[in-house]
Amino acid sequence: MSLFLATLLPGLFLTALGALLLPNHPVVISTLKALPRSVAGTLVFFGGGTLWFLVRVANMGDADRILGSSNTPWVVGFAALGVLSIKYVPDFLAVRGLGILALLTASPLLDAAFMQYDHPQRLFLVTLVFAAIVAALYLVAVPYRLRDFFQWLFAAPGRARALGAGLLAYGLLLNVVAFTY
Repeated sequence: MSLFLATLLPGLFLTALGALLLPNHPVVISTLKALPRSVAGTLVFFGGGTLWFLVRVANMGDADRILGSSNTPWVVGFAALGVLSIKYVPDFLAVRGLGILALLTASPLLDAAFMQYDHPQRLFLVTLVFAAIVAALYLVAVPYRLRDFFQWLFAAPGRARALGAGLLAYGLLLNVVAFTY
């Protein structure tokens, strides 16, 4: 992935997310409040994160395996863990799935910015990615905090608008930075 694309895609994502939060629409509020325990969110985010992880495990090299000469047992084992997690531990799996996706997304984004010292503006992307990694690790450990955050965020209408404006502004900044490489 090029540095241009690695900066543009998160910029577009933040711009869209900020634009959704800015008007304080009731559908967005109810969707976000229901997200942490949502069955559909679990299937999309946790299922998507599991599939992406399984693809990475299936493409592991010999140096990455501790035991065995094939990736197949690892893929089958992790696939079974993913399915059993959805069946037996459904609480807050959507939040954990978002964390998985954030951590898996961080790798190609940071790889694109690696050793690009002639572009100091790449640090806008790198800072965002590391903040997302910290947030993902925290929320995967204590996923109910996302529910608490959404309750706090939507308790006063100005909070969601302020967050939406901040995300929109940072997204637009990343979009502009992407075209400076």
